Amino acid sequence: MTNMPADLLEHARAAKGFMPHDEGLALFRHASASVGLGPVLEVGTYCGKSAIYLGAAAREAGGPQAVVFTVDHHRGSEENQAGWEHHDATLVDVELGLMDTMPVFRRTIALAGLEDQVVAVVGRSTTVSAHWRTPLSMLFIDGGHAEVHAQNDYTGWAPWLMSDGLLVIHDVFPDPANGGRPPYDVYLRALASGDFEEVDVVGSLRVLRRTGGDAGDAVS
Repeated sequence: MTNMPADLLEHARAAKGFMPHDEGLALFRHASASVGLGPVLEVGTYCGKSAIYLGAAAREAGGPQAVVFTVDHHRGSEENQAGWEHHDATLVDVELGLMDTMPVFRRTIALAGLEDQVVAVVGRSTTVSAHWRTPLSMLFIDGGHAEVHAQNDYTGWAPWLMSDGLLVIHDVFPDPANGGRPPYDVYLRALASGDFEEVDVVGSLRVLRRTGGDAGDAVS
């Protein structure tokens, strides 16, 4: 499937988030080729924009394997906090004084009709990955962009990619003037490991295929 359904295109464009449309379509295209082989997992849900692109691929593929898991604690990354560039005061739980993107995410996915395809996993990436054992056909890393979080997402989740599975990294900017370095550092680490080869570049999105090892094998 190369063309995303029109109804889901509309929902994706309307959803709150930071995913450029051309990069979202690349997510859809690569997930469409992968999701029939095993589940797709996204690290960093925010309000569900990118999950619509992934979920659209799962809906079109159909079948029990066509599931997207999306992992987030829903308290916002560093750049989402008060005083930072990407803070959105409408996403703050007034009583707790904390970010809470979960209600907006749930509404976004419900309106898109993707609740059967997109499964929210609420928790810290490191906690969930420590207990994860299911082989993945595609891993999309778009969580916290601090060095420690980006590296932990790769360390915790990349081992669960099956052979020939896709590792997709968002916000990869070789020029530091264009964005933060941690996703770029993870991209370089994956290439240097010898276990991945680059297969596509769309904007700040980098798509790599696992060429060494299989699900459960450690990565460098």
